[in-house]
Amino acid sequence: MRKIYYLKTCDTCKRILQSIPNLDSFELQDIKEQPITVKQLEDMHSLSKSYEALFSKRAKLYKEMGLKDEKLSENDFKRYILEHYTFLARPVIIIDEQIFIGNSPKNLKALAAFFN
Repeated sequence: MRKIYYLKTCDTCKRILQSIPNLDSFELQDIKEQPITVKQLEDMHSLSKSYEALFSKRAKLYKEMGLKDEKLSENDFKRYILEHYTFLARPVIIIDEQIFIGNSPKNLKALAAFFN
């Protein structure tokens, strides 16, 4: 499977998508227009082994809701990601059994190495 979960309004997502060779071989899902399902999130979790890894602590709502001051469980991370698209670290790129989560320099380096 080749799939990318992203936001089409996010400039960072757009920049990363432009760097991916053969982008037309990927299924793209704008998570604002087409929210992720429980099954999709569970599939991501099976590759990442962590809902927290899929969760964006940089989301505005994270601070606004006071979540940074709470001790969140894996179930909490899962619930919040399903409740609002902004909590999914973006983009999430799945290539067969590999998953690349977010836009950290470390992740982008691993993604680039995958294509080289």
